Amino acid sequence: MDLDAWTSTWPVDAAAVGVIDVQPRSAPGHAVTVSAAHRDRVFEWASITKVVTALTVLDAAADGVVDLGDPVGPPGSSLAHLLAHASGVGSTGGEQLSPVGARRTYSNRGYELAAGHLEAAAGRAFDDELRERILDPLGMQATRLAGSPAHGLRGPIEDLARLAAELAAPRVLQPEIVAMTSTPAFPTLAGVLPGYGRHDPNLWGLGCEIRGTKQPHWTAAGNSPQTFGHFGQAGGFVWVDPVAQVACVCLSATRFGPWAVTAWPVLSAAVLAATSRR
Repeated sequence: MDLDAWTSTWPVDAAAVGVIDVQPRSAPGHAVTVSAAHRDRVFEWASITKVVTALTVLDAAADGVVDLGDPVGPPGSSLAHLLAHASGVGSTGGEQLSPVGARRTYSNRGYELAAGHLEAAAGRAFDDELRERILDPLGMQATRLAGSPAHGLRGPIEDLARLAAELAAPRVLQPEIVAMTSTPAFPTLAGVLPGYGRHDPNLWGLGCEIRGTKQPHWTAAGNSPQTFGHFGQAGGFVWVDPVAQVACVCLSATRFGPWAVTAWPVLSAAVLAATSRR
């Protein structure tokens, strides 16, 4: 696969892509291919950060440091509500836009509250929790949190590919933790998928968006409804298709916009075609 050729026509300053051919847990390792160009460049991940933050909180919950039922945020909201964008808290200011559990309200502030809750319970900086629980164990050594736990990660495409490989077939984290990120939480909720309009339902796990029947969408029409992942306003994404047994990652130096709405589904379709087992 010539990944650089796939992105050569994009109207971006720089882009890097990775494809992960998912191997079963019993196999020696995933087949990972990343772009030759810009493979070492550090890109902003923007809201892809939320996936890593959610995994950090879920791993801490598995250890008993926090509980997903802990009351966090507005009255009636739990830690799980925050991770699933179901608390009704607005994206940045923390205003209550809808009742808890009434609709999917995408929220940066909700993730900051979740990270702050873990920080208080653990008695140390969230960045330390994130690095020791997720970044270091997955070998994401070049990735750093610079700012908000909702959108502050920066790192290269190879580190994002390592994250995708773990989401696709966990080898380091407990499979139950990874499953919670991609299993619909509060599955009947409707809401707006940023950049793509309102969907009913707007499926989300505790960390990852789930494709379901959403149209339009940033993945390909051929991606299975079980496809899960996240995109970021900085111009990148990660998705895992458990049916096709493939994952794809992308980072760029140009913010999300009409170019991405057009280019990303085309790239995703090309990845599915190139890795098809049919």
